[in-house]
Amino acid sequence: MNSNKSKVAVIGLGNIGNAVAKNLVKGNRPVIVADRRIERANKLSEKLGGLAQPMEIPSAIKEADIVVFAVWFDAIRELLNKYATELQGKIIVDPSNPIAPDDKGGFKKVIGKEQSAGEILSALLPKDAKLAKALGSLSLSSLTGAAFQKPQPAVLFYATDDTGINGEIEQLIRDSGFEPVGVGGISQSIRIEVFGDLHEFGALGKTVTTPEAKERV
Repeated sequence: MNSNKSKVAVIGLGNIGNAVAKNLVKGNRPVIVADRRIERANKLSEKLGGLAQPMEIPSAIKEADIVVFAVWFDAIRELLNKYATELQGKIIVDPSNPIAPDDKGGFKKVIGKEQSAGEILSALLPKDAKLAKALGSLSLSSLTGAAFQKPQPAVLFYATDDTGINGEIEQLIRDSGFEPVGVGGISQSIRIEVFGDLHEFGALGKTVTTPEAKERV
């Protein structure tokens, strides 16, 4: 039934990774789940049922066509380096926001004000790998609560320089229970990261439907 769709692996099973994997399973999309602690992957797989397959990180990357790195920005940099060979030719999805807690109960950017995680990571890609900034333009509560919203689905924005993968990324977003809206190339990543004008924790301030999203893009 889903055999013609690309294999997806979610690497990192914290809050975001859990939410992405759950949404994909709810959308009837098989998913490989992996974490540096295999027991986390096993536990989530038991909870989600047969569509979620647990694996160690190297095996998950090798098996998947699309690799979602649901980990902190700095950890993605390390993983791109550590698994450079295994990631060759893969589609890599970066949902990260380059932030850390500040001392005032909020968050601050950990890179330059005008820099984006997407652009920094695009310079570190393994050979023939393709990068999409996606699945990260909403808060955790909206990523879980607004998935499969009716009558009009909520939007998840994405950016990529490789237009040949647009169809794959849009299908991934739809299978996650959202409507995809592209914002252009990776140079536009800053708009869909935290504090950006198209992020829920930025000027957008809320979830939007496709007509609202297209007005702002």
